[in-house]
Amino acid sequence: MKFYVTEDVFAKIPDAKFGLVSVKGANNAGKNSEIEAFLQESVEKCTEFYSGKKVKNEPELQPYREAFRNIGVNPNRYMCAIEALMTRIAKGQGMPAINTIVDLGNAVSLKYHMPIGAHDLDTMIDDAFGVRVSVEGDTFLPFGAEEREPVEPGEVVYATGSHIRTRRWTWRQGNEGMITEDTSHMLYIIDGFEENLDQILEARTELAELAEKYLGGTVKIGLIDKENMEFETEL
Repeated sequence: MKFYVTEDVFAKIPDAKFGLVSVKGANNAGKNSEIEAFLQESVEKCTEFYSGKKVKNEPELQPYREAFRNIGVNPNRYMCAIEALMTRIAKGQGMPAINTIVDLGNAVSLKYHMPIGAHDLDTMIDDAFGVRVSVEGDTFLPFGAEEREPVEPGEVVYATGSHIRTRRWTWRQGNEGMITEDTSHMLYIIDGFEENLDQILEARTELAELAEKYLGGTVKIGLIDKENMEFETEL
């Protein structure tokens, strides 16, 4: 399976970086109390950190808000996933445990204040998955929906074939490719920039180590930028 980011995406966000952790042969069945505790700790620390603050004004979120503007998305209307997550937590709404793969990604995302998506690679409709600009004929299946909706051309999206998995870059994942107890081949993606590259690499290292410890299987790491736009997810 190949993961890629296209040149037209880097034309809009030239300093974008994508930290990658793929796992082949993961075991996502059952609960993991240590990962759930890690998630709860991350939630508590974020709650304390954002207490009395307006999340959207915090400096660590400004690169994401500016990138949204650069791709033609109003960040006040469509929040980056990490801003939406932090806003939820700042309001005291917490973050429930879902399953080990998702909980691990969320815990590390909150710890480093960066968006981290988890994608089931076995659900892709061809042998490639990546970030590109949408074209005529692309469609998206929102959570809870039964019918696909068209995606207008020109939007930065995560896609496999003509099926859009995440709209407006890191705004919202759809119903397809959700991580379930049956997921065994998956990819974590850490979206960031040159200015927070050190945090990307730290988060990637921690994700890889914990995935190997708690999920098993074969773990592979990578990094995509405008100089290196493809990643093979398996060793």
